[in-house]
Parts: sequence; structure tokens; C-alpha cells
Amino acid sequence: IAGAAIVPMDGGIVMVQRAIEPAIGKWSFPSGYVNRGEKIERAVEREVLEECGLETTVGQLVGLYSEAGNQIILAVYAAAIIGGKLESADHETLDVGVFKIDQLPELAFAHDRGIIDDWVRLKSQAGST
Repeated sequence: IAGAAIVPMDGGIVMVQRAIEPAIGKWSFPSGYVNRGEKIERAVEREVLEECGLETTVGQLVGLYSEAGNQIILAVYAAAIIGGKLESADHETLDVGVFKIDQLPELAFAHDRGIIDDWVRLKSQAGST
């Protein structure tokens, strides 16, 4: 299981430029594997802190994502910033940035755009209820 966060900030979302394979040099959400015995939500908060220097609290589940032939299940959550400073904070990231969803850099994974679309849909549904 891996966890990822969509972190809204300054009118965009926080993205990390990957320093590791797969997709080195491309951009994605702060993410990483869940340690054995670790709660998924805490793993997501830990990964955001490690990769971006931001303290967050995990909110709504955006979705669970899996693909045939891929052993990884990705749990993506919306997260809110509660502290810290945006900075590239570990060896797995080359850079961090905030991007408007209509001006994204080259994404690391084909499913990233669909995940962002799911998050936008959830936000609009929450606003209409």
C-alpha cells in the first residue's frame, strides 16, 4: 500500500519532482509506502513532511487506485497544511512547487491527471451539498 496527498496551497496544489525511479525528474503528489503497522493517514502525513517540509492533517479519501499487473494499491487523500515550510526536504525529491491544476508540469504517472480530476469532482460535490 502506498499513500499520497493532494495538498492545496496558494491557489494550486503541492507537487514534488521525483529524484527516484520510476519517472525520475517528473512531477507527482507527495507519496510513499505505508510502513508495516502504520496507519495509512499517518503515513501520508509523514510522507508530506519528509518530502515537502509541510505539516498536514489528512482529510477526505479521494480514492483507492489499482491497476491490473501492478502490485501497488494507492490511497490518495486530500490534506490541509497546519504548519511547516514548503521545501525539498529529502533525497527522494529534486524540487517541490505549487502548480495550478490547469498549469501542471510533466506528470510522473498516467493516473495522476485522473486523480486530480477525482479530487476536483469531490470538491465541487462538497460545495454543492
